[in-house]
Amino acid sequence: MENKHSFSSLLTIMDDLREKCPWDRKQTIHSLRQQTIEELYELTDAITDTDWKSIREELGDLLLHIVFYAKIGKEQNQFSIDDVINGICEKLISRHPHIYGDVKVENEEEVKQNWEKLKLKEGKKSVLSGVPGSLPALVKAMRLQEKAKQVGFEWDNTDQVMDKVKEEMDELKAAIHTGKQDEIDEEFGDVLFSLVNYSRFLKVDAENALERTNKKFIRRFQRMEELANQRGQQLSDMSLQQMDDLWNDIKKTEKGVL
Repeated sequence: MENKHSFSSLLTIMDDLREKCPWDRKQTIHSLRQQTIEELYELTDAITDTDWKSIREELGDLLLHIVFYAKIGKEQNQFSIDDVINGICEKLISRHPHIYGDVKVENEEEVKQNWEKLKLKEGKKSVLSGVPGSLPALVKAMRLQEKAKQVGFEWDNTDQVMDKVKEEMDELKAAIHTGKQDEIDEEFGDVLFSLVNYSRFLKVDAENALERTNKKFIRRFQRMEELANQRGQQLSDMSLQQMDDLWNDIKKTEKGVL
């Protein structure tokens, strides 16, 4: 692909838009926030689908937002894009002493452990303090567990984690028998948290796995609607057994059984 533009071209375009475009001129860090979140989710959708063309496009959109925030930061005499780049370069160098210093590591886990130790030396009060409060709950659970692991708060093997899942399921069943909704909510959350932990031991990205299942459900359900329509029916007019038969036929077709 021909290289028509450089990073400096993007900065120049951002300067032009900020000066000449009424919409771009009006934006603030707060008005951009929601759009940035949407762009990030669009990127994660593309990654889930392994859609390289869309990944490239969404990375560009996200890069634009980074440049936009840096432009506003410069206008507010807070920081420039150079400050942003220098900051991340310095952070990467300081947190990789096994590359840029004389620290020795044996594997990626030791790299992560050193990373957390360095962050504490930089002033972090807790190994969990780097987990954003606004993260979606499933992603947050994964990150909290990964952080806790770096100080040794971790099960030794997968069987122990599964035992914990079963223990939490038993506690949920007990809570259901009490009929107390608050207890049921709490125990259900514990089950989900333990399942996320189990996913880590299986080397499964729980968030991505659930999203793949969401997409699969949407695809199969919409196919059910199509098949029902072809038969002159609506799903709402069908029995649960009829819908389940349709669902199973779709599953078999997808798996190449039929």
